[in-house]
Amino acid sequence: MSMPKSFIQISDSHIDDEKLVMGVDSQANLASVVEHISKQSYDALVVSGDLSHNGTMSSYIQIKEILKPLNNNASILPGNHDNKSNLSKIFSNSLLCNFQLNDWEIITIDSVQNEKVSGRLSNQQLQTLTDEIKLSSAKYIVLCLHHPVVPMQSSWNDDLSLENPEDFFDTISQFPKVRAVIWGHAHQSSEFNRDSIKLFSCPSTAVQFCGPSSIGYNHYTLHDNGEINCKTRWL
Repeated sequence: MSMPKSFIQISDSHIDDEKLVMGVDSQANLASVVEHISKQSYDALVVSGDLSHNGTMSSYIQIKEILKPLNNNASILPGNHDNKSNLSKIFSNSLLCNFQLNDWEIITIDSVQNEKVSGRLSNQQLQTLTDEIKLSSAKYIVLCLHHPVVPMQSSWNDDLSLENPEDFFDTISQFPKVRAVIWGHAHQSSEFNRDSIKLFSCPSTAVQFCGPSSIGYNHYTLHDNGEINCKTRWL
């Protein structure tokens, strides 16, 4: 039996050209999270959107510099605050990359709509997702996107989440190998279940909308029997 693999998810760093964003120093907060992660043992990193607050090129250059101490095995997803063109120029080799860890594959999905805060997956995206899952050689799959796929059961406005979650679940429910869905956007650490699928929301490295005044990230452990465990690490 192989040793369990693990990966880390960070989200919603909201780095801007100005240090203060939403009343906090988002650059210093991300640097603190990176320092904490650099002392952990893990195999891959997922950054699930809203890296930048206003999508400027200089903010992505700053983010890349802050992330330098971390594992190069990273996958970057866009969020609604991101400028996809600028993001892709700085993170061209990491954008929306799927990766495999032992018997697990992490599949990334772009849920962002142009000029909208809420997310949506088109019929074409859902078909592409179906094809990716069918073609995957992995025993187990984790899906990652920016927007929440279930009500957050908090003061978060669920109208700002994925607009068509039932289409999403109709697509993935036919595949028992899908074991978890993870996201950011809501700046909240939560765990839910839908049938046999575990659902995890990642806290923000900048500031939480619902929850503690701490900043944090999620650390997932992937087991050979198809179990996935999540530990939210608070700073």
